[in-house]
Amino acid sequence: MEEKDYTPEIFTLTDEEGNAQEFELMDVMEENGTVYYALLPYLDDPDAVLEEDAELVVLKVAEENGEEFLATIDNDEEYEHIGAIFIDRINKMFEDEDDEES
Repeated sequence: MEEKDYTPEIFTLTDEEGNAQEFELMDVMEENGTVYYALLPYLDDPDAVLEEDAELVVLKVAEENGEEFLATIDNDEEYEHIGAIFIDRINKMFEDEDDEES
């Protein structure tokens, strides 16, 4: 079996209190003219990744004074809708990978 070379795309995000945390990009999509990012907290230890019950973080691209940044989704309905789409897309990605390995 051939092993795939995988290099994750890592984002360092800083919260409102100035705390930095690394996230791995899982997926990006556009819905109704807005770009959304699905991220998971990044852990470089493979054993820790398996033990971690990480939550998917969903952010959207916002713009202020001509500068783009990732922002939280304040609308619960929008968050649930976009989160469900991402979960479905990510599940399909992993199903496709499993099919290729078989």
